[in-house]
Amino acid sequence: MIRMTAKTSLSPEEIVKRAVTFFGPEGHGLEVKEQSAGTAYFEGGGGCVEVNASAEGKGASVELFSREWDYQVKEFLKAIS
Repeated sequence: MIRMTAKTSLSPEEIVKRAVTFFGPEGHGLEVKEQSAGTAYFEGGGGCVEVNASAEGKGASVELFSREWDYQVKEFLKAIS
């Protein structure tokens, strides 16, 4: 289990869009259980990933929580930072 935070120049909506592409059915194959402008929640492979993004200055702050997908969460944060 891991919880990580980062800041990025992307908007919360763009972060969620990229998270769906990265973790969702066309990426790592997780099922999208919840999605809104600043939140996405995925399940699959015996674990889950939760993405929460909020506007901050000219970009966004993003928090990710993972159970069983720690490596992929770190890779996603590298890709959006």
